[in-house]
Amino acid sequence: MLLFKEFEILRIAEDSKEKLSQRDFAKKTGLSVGTVNTTLTTLEEKGFIKDGLITKEGIEALEPYRVKRAVFIAAGFGSRMVPITLNTPKPLVRVKGERIIDTLLDAVVAAGIEEIYLVRGYLSEQFDQLLYKYPNIKFVENPAYNEANNISSAMCVRYLLSNSYVLEGDILLHNPKIIQKYQYQSNYCGIKVDRTDDWCLFENKGRVTGYAVGGENCHQIMGITYWTEEDGKKLGEYIKKVYEMPGGKERYWDQVALQYYIDDFDIAIRECSFDDFIEIDTFNELKAIDKSYDV
Repeated sequence: MLLFKEFEILRIAEDSKEKLSQRDFAKKTGLSVGTVNTTLTTLEEKGFIKDGLITKEGIEALEPYRVKRAVFIAAGFGSRMVPITLNTPKPLVRVKGERIIDTLLDAVVAAGIEEIYLVRGYLSEQFDQLLYKYPNIKFVENPAYNEANNISSAMCVRYLLSNSYVLEGDILLHNPKIIQKYQYQSNYCGIKVDRTDDWCLFENKGRVTGYAVGGENCHQIMGITYWTEEDGKKLGEYIKKVYEMPGGKERYWDQVALQYYIDDFDIAIRECSFDDFIEIDTFNELKAIDKSYDV
């Protein structure tokens, strides 16, 4: 098993395809030059790095951390986006000519992730249009989307969560590098904020310790998560348990790992910024971004 600092340097080396200096690695990983220096020495001794380039053995060492699939949760109605969602599912709404979900799908494809699953429900047939551009998509039907919360979508794909991204289909992604080919541990994308009224995470030494609606000195949740093989299997089992408990159908799928079974997971926070993506929650927010709707 690689140490995190070893993983980061190998990941950057694999992605760059060109020789990098110690300062290049430090800038791209956020590690100190001293840490990069000692880690590179270790990786060179193991045969994973040679002359600043990743070796065949280095690529093999990364393989256990490769993301196998992307799972999209896209079954909901999008009630706060009325009237535009009366005839169009929210992920398929166009912003400046581009469908919201395309910004995510393009990043997934660019990262070389070939297995793509999309859970659909509301106006499900409209998602067929995605196949022209993304023929690898496999659709999963959620027959309970109109009578249960989004945990019902997670129930439909609970066997597909290992080594997987789980993405909310209504995020407008600005930074495709958020979707990476390799991931070290289970994590939530989060933005450090002084205060938020939105869903947020609390952490201690990088580990998620709590989850709430609104908070101070926390990380605002963005709807992109990753689950390791082990955590994905546990998550699938626990989703079923929560879904079948009294009132379970009214829960959000995030509550499974962040509330009901938080002690059974070691979840990290991937630091992001508001420049990386936008969650468009209301029709007024859509109009503010795309003036073509302000008519």
